[in-house]
Amino acid sequence: MPLAPPGGAALDEALDAGRDTLKALFPLPPARAKAAPRRTGRTVGAALALVFAMLACLWVLDPAYRHEQFASAVGERRQVELTDGSRLTLDTGTELAVSWHLRSRRVELRQGRARFAVAKAVVRPFEVDAGRAQVRVVGTVFDVRRDPAEVQVVVYEGKVEVRRAGEAQAALVTPGRALRVGNDSGNGQPAAAQPVDIDAEGGWQQGRLVFSRTPLSQALAEMQRYRREPVRLREDPARPIGDLALSGTFDSAQTDRALELLPRILPVQVARLPDGTVEVRAR
Repeated sequence: MPLAPPGGAALDEALDAGRDTLKALFPLPPARAKAAPRRTGRTVGAALALVFAMLACLWVLDPAYRHEQFASAVGERRQVELTDGSRLTLDTGTELAVSWHLRSRRVELRQGRARFAVAKAVVRPFEVDAGRAQVRVVGTVFDVRRDPAEVQVVVYEGKVEVRRAGEAQAALVTPGRALRVGNDSGNGQPAAAQPVDIDAEGGWQQGRLVFSRTPLSQALAEMQRYRREPVRLREDPARPIGDLALSGTFDSAQTDRALELLPRILPVQVARLPDGTVEVRAR
């Protein structure tokens, strides 16, 4: 008669006895205290919040991360292409500085005149600081000229905003118009823009001095910008000549020739002094 397999109760008793014996022979090490859960998620979140706060602060402060300086000599025209594709043309005796910021592009025109053909960038406007005048654009073509007495902005394409330094209100200048900002205190915003002869205003790009009934004193001052040797207007109270109207187109690289032509156009005489000075007198 075959033997029956051991019953369930007997098998359980045998297994329990074996477990007790193994525990006595090989006791388990004491249980360790449960480690505190890592705070990885909280730490990462705090670090990200700090990074975002720093980025937001930098965005508001808009610090410069790169600086460049450009200048042209007397009688020189210089062309510069910036890394964003904008093109600058510097007129005679011009000095400017370019700074690149996180959310803006800025130029300080320290002296002279420059044309700006600005590459469009909606989130990074292009700003020109010309002392009393502040110019802001997105993408356009315009000139800014900074003289001791005033700043002039001429727009060829697009439109620009011009405001006096320290003022909130801005004047809008559209193509074919120019706006002058003097050194006086003004009334809170620049005077209204006026229509101008674009061909005449932009003639300097082609090396032309264009005068249209321009007072002789102003014309000589413009020629002086392209010369190292002085040009002097010698006024005679009995025969004043500073207000004589001069019209014509001259080569800015040949101001000596332009001065020689003056006696053929106006009742004046031109004398050259030993030190190189050119003196314009009444005839």
